[in-house]
Amino acid sequence: MAAVKAVLLDLGNVLVFHDNALLFARLGARAELGASEVSQRLSGAGWTAANRGVLDAEALRQDVCRALGVELPMAEFAPLWSSHFTLHGAVLPRVEGLVGRVRLGLVSNTNALHAAYLKPLLPVLKRFDAVVMSCEVGHVKPEPDIFRLALEGVGCAPDEAAFFDDLPEFVDAANALGLRGHLFTTAEAFDAQLKGLGL
Repeated sequence: MAAVKAVLLDLGNVLVFHDNALLFARLGARAELGASEVSQRLSGAGWTAANRGVLDAEALRQDVCRALGVELPMAEFAPLWSSHFTLHGAVLPRVEGLVGRVRLGLVSNTNALHAAYLKPLLPVLKRFDAVVMSCEVGHVKPEPDIFRLALEGVGCAPDEAAFFDDLPEFVDAANALGLRGHLFTTAEAFDAQLKGLGL
């Protein structure tokens, strides 16, 4: 088996936590809707269009406001839209410890506003060899092309890269392409997974 030369990481619930229930509750409070109603109104094609980069920041604001029947200026909408994130403090030092030992890549389904909000909070990303955000490349997980772009960025063959994601369907997609996919659960489990990879 080839040595692991690259580690590819998801963003949400790996490097940062995202509490969608909190987001829906906060949006609902502003739009005078219940959180479950907000969740229902925001499900479906709009998420994928935003993640694919079809909707830029302003189009995303308009789409969400239209779905919720409320008008929020960007100065209010942007911070509200990203108010459900917290850094995963336990895992970030472990990722820092991989810098210089293996090539690092990010593979994330995200939208323009979340990308703009999170990049400054994660300076370690500047030390990654590849940062592949769906809204910037037009491909979303589990599509093969988003993984191929990440592999090109880190300069590795699939079997030389380990991939960590919190969603089993994305891990399965990576495995189908020949990557070594792992389900991310906790920082402690991540330690054991890295050790098993010789890292």
